[in-house]
Amino acid sequence: MFKIFQPGATALVLASFIGGAAFAGPFTDAETQLRAAYNDYRTALFQSNAGKADAVDAALIRAQEKWAALGAEWAANTPPQYQDDPDLPATMAKVGTLLAEAQAIASKGDLAEAHEVLEQVRDQIWDMHLRNGIIGFSDRMNAYHLEMEDILVVNPATLDAAGRATLQGQAAVLSYLAAQLIAHPAPEAADPAYAPLAQAMYDATLALEQATQDPDPEALKAALGQLKPAYAKFFAKFG
Repeated sequence: MFKIFQPGATALVLASFIGGAAFAGPFTDAETQLRAAYNDYRTALFQSNAGKADAVDAALIRAQEKWAALGAEWAANTPPQYQDDPDLPATMAKVGTLLAEAQAIASKGDLAEAHEVLEQVRDQIWDMHLRNGIIGFSDRMNAYHLEMEDILVVNPATLDAAGRATLQGQAAVLSYLAAQLIAHPAPEAADPAYAPLAQAMYDATLALEQATQDPDPEALKAALGQLKPAYAKFFAKFG
């Protein structure tokens, strides 16, 4: 089994992380600020799916405060990577509106609907990155999530030969996306919890690829069942 963090690899990740910080400039500073706000948003997104109202409320308060501060700072001094983006003000305003809307809905106890609104925030930030030629760690996590969700609708018990061939291709794409996440670790990769969670998600992806070659539908069912929990644990802390 391929292991993500071979001896010395963690040190390499640390070195690259520290090296990046040492050469931080306006571009990196802006993405660091964005990630700080995104982290609280991500907590709200995850906890709304878990049905934890108090955690959602607290995370959304933090996210809105950070997003408002970010919007004010970027309006006064737009980061270089977004200076040619005419849609930046609209994106900043839209995200702020969505965060407020999600909190209003969550305060009424409808966490499922709040979660649906919060999903749109992820899309707004991803679109902002895409149109400005930026790919961050969370963008790669989003791409993985989209492919995973398409795979999880598969019913192994009713899968025919054509369906299994399609699934094999999807599993290969998912493995590629997982490999991209490993090749471009999160800024928090030095956290001791990072390597085991990243490894678990990667291993679940490899297990799925192997299971698509197995004619036993129970083997495939078991592999499919590993995907979402491994992703969710990694996403909740680092996504």
